[in-house]
Amino acid sequence: MAQDGRTPEVDELVRRLVATTGITEAQALELVSLLGLNWASLMREAKVLKAAQRR
Repeated sequence: MAQDGRTPEVDELVRRLVATTGITEAQALELVSLLGLNWASLMREAKVLKAAQRR
């Protein structure tokens, strides 16, 4: 269900991003707010975030 005025499309994208990359929902939401709905850009930045978490 959409929360905080988010659309179902954004919610689904956030869920996919979290499941695929292992970043947090908050991080995924921030990326979507910064980058929009471009999946390739979101994946690129999510991978960078995840790599930084491992250090």
